[in-house]
Amino acid sequence: MADVLIAGGGPTGMMLAGELALAGVDVLVVERRGTGALVGSRAGGFHSRTIEILDQRGIADRFLAAGRIAQTARFGTSVLDIGDLPTRHPYGLGLWQDRMEPILAGWVEELGAPIERGREVVGLEQDADGVDARLDDGSVRRARYLVGADGGRSAIRRATRIPFPGVDATRSNLIAEVEVTEPPPAGMRQDERGVHGLAPLPDGRLYRVVTTEQVLGSPDEPTLDDLRGALTAVFGTDFGVHGAVWISRFTDATRQAETYRAGRVLLAGDAAHIHYPAGGQGLGLGLQDAVNLGWKLAQVVHGTSPEALLDTYTAERHPAAARALEHSMAQTVLQRADPRTAALAATVGELLALDEPRRLLGARIHGLDLAYDLGGGSPLVGRRVPDLDLDTEAGRTRVHALLHDARPLLLDLGGGIRAVPAWAPGVRLVAARAAGPWELPLVGPVPAPTGVLVRPDGHVAWAGHGDDAGLLDALARWFGPGTPPS
Repeated sequence: MADVLIAGGGPTGMMLAGELALAGVDVLVVERRGTGALVGSRAGGFHSRTIEILDQRGIADRFLAAGRIAQTARFGTSVLDIGDLPTRHPYGLGLWQDRMEPILAGWVEELGAPIERGREVVGLEQDADGVDARLDDGSVRRARYLVGADGGRSAIRRATRIPFPGVDATRSNLIAEVEVTEPPPAGMRQDERGVHGLAPLPDGRLYRVVTTEQVLGSPDEPTLDDLRGALTAVFGTDFGVHGAVWISRFTDATRQAETYRAGRVLLAGDAAHIHYPAGGQGLGLGLQDAVNLGWKLAQVVHGTSPEALLDTYTAERHPAAARALEHSMAQTVLQRADPRTAALAATVGELLALDEPRRLLGARIHGLDLAYDLGGGSPLVGRRVPDLDLDTEAGRTRVHALLHDARPLLLDLGGGIRAVPAWAPGVRLVAARAAGPWELPLVGPVPAPTGVLVRPDGHVAWAGHGDDAGLLDALARWFGPGTPPS
């Protein structure tokens, strides 16, 4: 029996597998695709906070070397410069998902987490001790916990009957990779329905097509004829599209699971929330779900923390996703090109030419302003820890470098922290001096702390200013005391 079974080997599932493997959890990934290769390029990259998360695990350079950094923060017709936000990565990364997934998979394989391909979880039963996952070949895999990272049509979510409320679709888009016989016009076109365009892919043979359908498409899988009809309605020609590698349909339906946990079953990524891809936040949301859940699940499995710690996963990630879903709905409105929407877009563009609105939306799109409600008086608590340079007895390093092993980190920056309690042995204590100002996006400079407790997901759980008041409570809340397995 595995400690954790992950249904779904996309970016969210693989990131979670890596997090659990780093923590010494016996994890198994079950992925319905029979091979590791993803058909089609799919998602197009991720934002600054996601790059920071990958940097926290020491693998950001692998993705940066494969992609292209760019100012990817857009709102309506405005491109937002985030170059002045306090982060080592004030940019987004353009990298297609079919190139992204092998990098993640390589990292997970290095960590020794097994992946069963060509298998899909189609049902489950749970009891007080674990979960039996029924696969499509009739076999059963048992685990102490099951995580559904199996996409927007999640079989895991349906099996647990977790409500999935939200807003129904009002329009649908087709996305495809095809060959053409007629050269299409460059750039994207906007009209009253939405956006349309064809762009060549790097191989020089295929074009990536996105078009908004004239009427809401059917729930069935789209065909090449559907694509031809949609293009002809907009451009007057279908450009002779043929040789489709893949065709998919997505809508502006926006839904979120009421809870991310039902007993020993949890949801992550698109299984927990779906939205229109305007703003490009979907992939990053899933990876942030994974790093928030991974260490918590590991501590419960190991008995370091009580099972109630898992409830903080929904408490923290549900509001974060709800905000992103609201943002994507706002972006969707501005993609239409009717006169009223054009007037709204012009007004929004004027506002975003001002520094404060630009920084606010730029930080929000890139996930740099996220603050979990963890209590505590310091403005640092609940926010991502700044990746400052540190001077330690072992030499110069960075905060993110100390998080590569996904362990909790207690930084003694003033010489007043004597030891970590025996019931929190997984917490790493490092004495250091921080170089540079402590600065938070949209907050600005904050008083330099004399001690900081950083969770494995990179969020600050405690900050001391001259004493260690509240430190023991924070250690007990997040990193014990549980009941280790006998």
